[in-house]
Amino acid sequence: MNGDVLTVSVVTMNAAWGQKEQNLNRIKGFIECAGKRGSDMVILPEMVLTGYDDVAETPKEEKMQARLAETIPGPATDEIAEMTRRYGVYAFLGMPERSPEGLYNSMAIFSPEGLCAVYRKIHLPQPEPNWALRGEEPVLVETPWGPVGVSICFDSYYFPELMRYYVAKGARLIVNCTAHAHCHGRFMAKASLEVASVMNGVFIASSNLGGPDLTNWFWGGSSIVGPSRNKREPHYYAGIPFYEDGCDEEGMYTATIDLGLATRFLVQNNEAGYPDFRPDLYSRLYSELAQTPPFCK
Repeated sequence: MNGDVLTVSVVTMNAAWGQKEQNLNRIKGFIECAGKRGSDMVILPEMVLTGYDDVAETPKEEKMQARLAETIPGPATDEIAEMTRRYGVYAFLGMPERSPEGLYNSMAIFSPEGLCAVYRKIHLPQPEPNWALRGEEPVLVETPWGPVGVSICFDSYYFPELMRYYVAKGARLIVNCTAHAHCHGRFMAKASLEVASVMNGVFIASSNLGGPDLTNWFWGGSSIVGPSRNKREPHYYAGIPFYEDGCDEEGMYTATIDLGLATRFLVQNNEAGYPDFRPDLYSRLYSELAQTPPFCK
């Protein structure tokens, strides 16, 4: 197995709100098809198991997310793990997770051996705090192609610290499971992923919900973006970028990518012999901020 080249599939899926069994069957179908097409990894959207939208007036314990949340591992992830073992693929997908301390907006992560990790979304935009707790831990998934960093939606678009941490730790590929809707506008997601790819010299595989949920319409735009011949510009290897015609149509997009093109500027030494990236300085500045309202607990 080559340590640089792999085949990745990203999926735009119109999750049926509140219809977990229906969605699970379709998730398994996409994993099967990705495996049969020779994909090494398949990425599905945020909250794809249940649908995303919140009903504000519904009490927390009665919300759809609470009713359909599962433990990880649990019944749904057991079925998905069987598929990834059968087809020898990695899979990444979003779901509401039930834990002893409460509910999380989580990403279940699978290897060809089955369930291998769980990432809990760290940054929660409205309306997610209506039902979910914030995660606390980044997750790097060890693969034959090196570590892969994972993030969910808001994590990727507004908080570059997480992606930069992953890149500094050796990631050349970032997985973004997302639920980006029309109500969020038509600028930030596309721009931030393109800039992040160029700024960090990495590939980003992003999968979004597409079409109607309960009250929102999701953009789709699932795609694989990464370094180009011009290191100052991103290149789309597969998919339909956010906001372009047809981007919200359901489908799977596949590309073979060469992670050897990932330059990872953050860890490269300049002519003076040290990296320009300064975690020592940033940690001091952030430590100071952490002791200052409104950030201190």
